[in-house]
Amino acid sequence: MNLGNISKATVWKEMRARMSWVLSLIALTGITGCQSYEPRPLEPAAHQAMWHARTLMDRTLQEFVDRLGPSDGAEVVRFNPKDGLTLQEGELVALAWNPALRIARLRAVKTETMAEHAGLLPDPEFSLSLLRITGSASNPWIVSPGLTFSIPLSGRVQAEQGRADAAHRAEEGRVLESEWLVLSQLRHSWAVWSASTHRAEETTLLLELMEALVRTTSRQADAGELNRTEASLFVVERAKLSNQLRSMRIKIAFQEQQLRAQLGIPPEAHVELVSSLQAGDPVGDGALSLILTRNPTLARMREEYEVAEASLKREICKQYPDLQIGPAYESDEGQSRIGFLGAIPVPIFNANRKEIAKARVNRELARVMFETEYEQIAGRLAAASARQKGLAEQRRDITDVLVPLLDRQLGDAERLMKLGEGTTLVLLESLKIAHEVKLDLIATRLEETIVRTEIDFLIGPYPGSSEDHQEEAP
Repeated sequence: MNLGNISKATVWKEMRARMSWVLSLIALTGITGCQSYEPRPLEPAAHQAMWHARTLMDRTLQEFVDRLGPSDGAEVVRFNPKDGLTLQEGELVALAWNPALRIARLRAVKTETMAEHAGLLPDPEFSLSLLRITGSASNPWIVSPGLTFSIPLSGRVQAEQGRADAAHRAEEGRVLESEWLVLSQLRHSWAVWSASTHRAEETTLLLELMEALVRTTSRQADAGELNRTEASLFVVERAKLSNQLRSMRIKIAFQEQQLRAQLGIPPEAHVELVSSLQAGDPVGDGALSLILTRNPTLARMREEYEVAEASLKREICKQYPDLQIGPAYESDEGQSRIGFLGAIPVPIFNANRKEIAKARVNRELARVMFETEYEQIAGRLAAASARQKGLAEQRRDITDVLVPLLDRQLGDAERLMKLGEGTTLVLLESLKIAHEVKLDLIATRLEETIVRTEIDFLIGPYPGSSEDHQEEAP
């Protein structure tokens, strides 16, 4: 009889019986606890079709605007783009469709998901030791399966959950910061486009007047009542204005497409934009006190400091070990033993010192970054406020001094021309100066609007305004 073969057959039979419950447990855990992979390839054609199908009368856009609700401290905007898209209505569209905001909101969803699954206990660890006695024995196999659980004793699980929640709040603050930045950039671009349209309108009016003057001076030159050289000056000025107007319209078309990109609408969408240059009144001396409570960048950095605090707390908790404990079973030469396995690290050599030191430095860095950001914002606000006051004085000088003088000069020139006592050169020069003053006024209003946009951006949105929300865009 072959004792070796009998021994092996017996051992494998016993091993299958003893390990069947372990294998069943592992299989059940794999079925119920694990997730399956599902591929989701990119579909650029479908997205392209959806994007090009966007219109301002889209139902999902209207639902998004309705979810924003009324604004506190700001004018309530009624969304009705049928009669043209105003700046206030455009801000609502940008909040819904701006590409950068879509990415920012998805990142917030990521941190929210991480926070929901943070602080979970480690999975149990299954171990198996299989040894064979090299000498003669009726049952030469030693089987030792074990199942170990981690029992946190340091509060690390709660610290991890606290850090994940703080990280999600910081990411939500980053979303609000991104929304406010997008609106500020949109207001800046809208002002630049509006100024360009106003300049083109003024140039068009002057060009129409110049067309009439060219016809008049040409008839006078043909009749010998006017020097042909003087008459040709109006022709030259007309050609010059026509070329300038063509250049302005090219710039306007480019700026309008930039606005469409910021709004998130396709280039070919039928949208009529309404120009707006709203400089607003100069801010008061109390603006500096508002930035600590309303500036979204400082709010986000305050949350990031809380993340640094929570990270330090987590790393300190990690220096204290977790208890490893679980049931143990052993089969040795046919003898079964049941007991417990236990282990606990001793924090002597490592004690997580490196990560704790790193977390302390990161916390100090977050504090200094908040403080220096406040200093920079306060400095920018003071500079913008000073520039706003200077631009307001410049605009008043143009409207109160220059414009009345030019109106009087143009009136005198036209009256002298009718009486035959003036020259066409005086009228031409007066028209050119008046046009330049109008363009200067538009440029000043543009600078005022840009500066006011900068001031509003630095101060931050009204509490509870339409910019201060976390609705998911359509």
